[in-house]
Amino acid sequence: MSATESDGVLLSSLDGVAFGVFYERHAGAVTSYVASRVGAPDLTFDIVAETFARALERRASYNENRGPAIAWLIGIARNLIADAGRRGRVDAAARRRLGIGRIALDDDQLALIEERGRTDFREALAALPAEQREAVVRRVLADESYPLIAASVGCSEQVVRKRVSRGLARLRRNLEEQRP
Repeated sequence: MSATESDGVLLSSLDGVAFGVFYERHAGAVTSYVASRVGAPDLTFDIVAETFARALERRASYNENRGPAIAWLIGIARNLIADAGRRGRVDAAARRRLGIGRIALDDDQLALIEERGRTDFREALAALPAEQREAVVRRVLADESYPLIAASVGCSEQVVRKRVSRGLARLRRNLEEQRP
């Protein structure tokens, strides 16, 4: 598998290398998103790890026609953040089902996560053109439907889908450029 394969191709493969490419492609953006909401590096690590474990476990359910993979990942992370807030801990069910044991992080690893988390998700989002930013915020962060967004902004669902897709691609590039 190469880094040029689409997310759908990477996720449909049973090859661990393909999922590794998928992980490398999106880990920075997911880490930045999670860190901007939870702050603590150890909590960020746990949520990002569980996000990708759930993505691996549910990779067959990913559908490119429903939106970009980064939106799918951020949706998983958003739900994990909310769940962790209610429970007071991060649910590690997917990691347990996949046989991934508890990972103990040392100070250097925590510092690296903290450094990666300093990438400003809000700044990268603010750098998007207004139409793309609104589409990404409403679809990915607020979980509004494409028809609802299209009706409220006065365009077709297809236009909203393109705005979300282009906005997320640009957001990922912006986050990668900010990475220390």
